[in-house]
Amino acid sequence: STHGATQLVTVEASGFGTTTASLAVWERRNGCWRLVHGPWRARVGRTGLADRKHEGDGASPTGAYAIGSTVYGIAPDPGVRAAYHRLVCGDWWDEDPSSPGYNTFRHIACGTSPPFGGGSEALWQATVAYRQFAVVQYNVHPVVPGRGSAIFLHDDTGDPTNGCISLPAPELVTLLRWLRPAERPLIVIGTVAEIRNF
Repeated sequence: STHGATQLVTVEASGFGTTTASLAVWERRNGCWRLVHGPWRARVGRTGLADRKHEGDGASPTGAYAIGSTVYGIAPDPGVRAAYHRLVCGDWWDEDPSSPGYNTFRHIACGTSPPFGGGSEALWQATVAYRQFAVVQYNVHPVVPGRGSAIFLHDDTGDPTNGCISLPAPELVTLLRWLRPAERPLIVIGTVAEIRNF
């Protein structure tokens, strides 16, 4: 079920161990899904896909997830309809399973050490991957410690990701401009065999 979404992104991989996938962008009109962009070649986690993801496993999580209503990026707003947060020094993603803010965006004073550790990312320093990104709402409501964090739809770096989905910049910008939070956009990630069942 697509949970009332009228915008849908599908990420289909040929199998669990592959690091590339086919990404397509769909809109629901008059009760039917129609392809509006793609399919495009996307990259997924360096270990492929996982039905049971955990922190640090390098896999992209399978399933259907909302896409966050804020787009982030080091670059200027590329013209998105969602809220846009331009990253600055001190903007982090908390990836420490023992932290109360696990799997959330955190801003701390520039130049100070964060109160969380783990694999937490200094977002403003990822100058290629995070020129702009949307958040895949994986492991939220509730956040389960250790189940994985910071699953983004971001710029292709030329390599598989640590669990995110990446696209070449022109395609990513097209997708980010297309997103409308009011349409409850959903992303579905899976193998060709399982994606039909989500």
